[in-house]
Amino acid sequence: MKSLWLDRESRFMSDSIPEEKHFDTIVVGAGLTGMVTALLLSRSGQRVVVFEARTLGAVTTGNTTGKLSLLQGGALSALRSQYSLKVVQAYVEANKSGQAWLTQYMEQQGIPFQRRTAVTFATTDDGGQRLRKEAAVSRDAGLDVHFSRDPGLPFPVVEALELEGQAQIHPMDVLETLARDIREHGGLIVEDMQVQNVGSEQPMGVSTRKGTFTADTVVIATGIPILDRGLYFAKLEPNRSYAAALKVSGDIPKGMYLSIDSPTRSQRTQPTPNGELLLVGGYGHTAGRAKSPKAHLDDLLGWATQHYPGAEVTHTWSAQDYQATNLMPFFGKLPRGHGRIFFGTGYNKWGMSNGVAAALSITSDILGGQSDWASVIHHRVSSPQGGLQAVRLNAGTTKRMVEDRAKIKANPEITDQTRPAEGTGVVGLYKGEPAAVSTVDGNVCMVSASCAHLGGIVSWNDAEKSWDCPLHGSRFTPEGKYLEGPATHHLQKSPVKKKD
Repeated sequence: MKSLWLDRESRFMSDSIPEEKHFDTIVVGAGLTGMVTALLLSRSGQRVVVFEARTLGAVTTGNTTGKLSLLQGGALSALRSQYSLKVVQAYVEANKSGQAWLTQYMEQQGIPFQRRTAVTFATTDDGGQRLRKEAAVSRDAGLDVHFSRDPGLPFPVVEALELEGQAQIHPMDVLETLARDIREHGGLIVEDMQVQNVGSEQPMGVSTRKGTFTADTVVIATGIPILDRGLYFAKLEPNRSYAAALKVSGDIPKGMYLSIDSPTRSQRTQPTPNGELLLVGGYGHTAGRAKSPKAHLDDLLGWATQHYPGAEVTHTWSAQDYQATNLMPFFGKLPRGHGRIFFGTGYNKWGMSNGVAAALSITSDILGGQSDWASVIHHRVSSPQGGLQAVRLNAGTTKRMVEDRAKIKANPEITDQTRPAEGTGVVGLYKGEPAAVSTVDGNVCMVSASCAHLGGIVSWNDAEKSWDCPLHGSRFTPEGKYLEGPATHHLQKSPVKKKD
């Protein structure tokens, strides 16, 4: 599976591992938040390096659907159920700031993007009621939304809510332009450079697989923080959702559409040199907990081809997003970082605007100053409902860990002769220790089944041929190499630890 955005020859070449060991700021993660932060700091005269564990845009940014919208499904009414209107308005202002910065940057840099009407639609009466709540809160928060009975979709809807003047982007066009701009201002971007820890003393030591560096300031822009300070892995739910690009004969509705009913379904168009494509997305689930992720992708494709008969699939992919238990993104100073470690997370699938907003706020914190909307969000008071959701999330995580540990003992024993069918993986005990065995492209590989983060038992992802942790969303290749999530190490190659 490779996204439409990543399926091209990259115009970006990684910098070499720097000989210099100290930087003003080290940014961890080369997605949208990290790259915008790095550019703004480089423009200010700082010496900045971005360390990326994989490749530019390899995680969420390169696997997004690329919607830059202030109309976000049922997000605002959900926030209003926990916060005052002032806080919801601050959230909208943050997203407006992120959207405005990014659209202005694309215009200045000549990056193509399209202005579109964003549409949230309901196909049930219950969805219609939720849509009316969203409309009321949206208007109170300053958005000029309006209703439509016919948004132009090839299936009936009960009602639709529209917001004009939103945008759709090609995320890799943006990241590659940011990379060039960062370098023009003296910054560096180094791929295949996984950060494993950050010290607390000044200057802070930043440990990577390829050496240790120091910095006055560190920005963690990794989707979910790779540092456990603040325990944000316990405040965020990792969600995996699916996307596809399809060739369609005939006209495609030009809006950016999103259902308010479950399962979530979204669609938009994307111009390409070979004609316009239909992009669809949705059918998500908690990371690592779906019995068959491929079935979710199949459901998405089934929905798309049902309404666009004869459509030809060109790309399929998926992305991982994190939803805060209190629904509000986290950004700013990381606890126990002595005011020198910053982070952004919990964008809940709206990272194109929230991610840039986080970068703007982080940069202001580092350079001195802050916006009114950031101050309101930082000083919000979470409702009891948010606290209850955190309790439920962690109770569910603990329950899953206990159940998986018990289940693995009941699974067939793993031996050196275990050979799963092609494209599948199994977990069990190997010499008394949790083991995960898979067969991909004829290669049989055994690794430890204990996640390198907190020891959750990984499960097989049959859509992406990966090992996914059901606790906090860390993911690994069949060979155990780290892909994403809060883990900072690969899975152990041998399930059985060597005795001293």
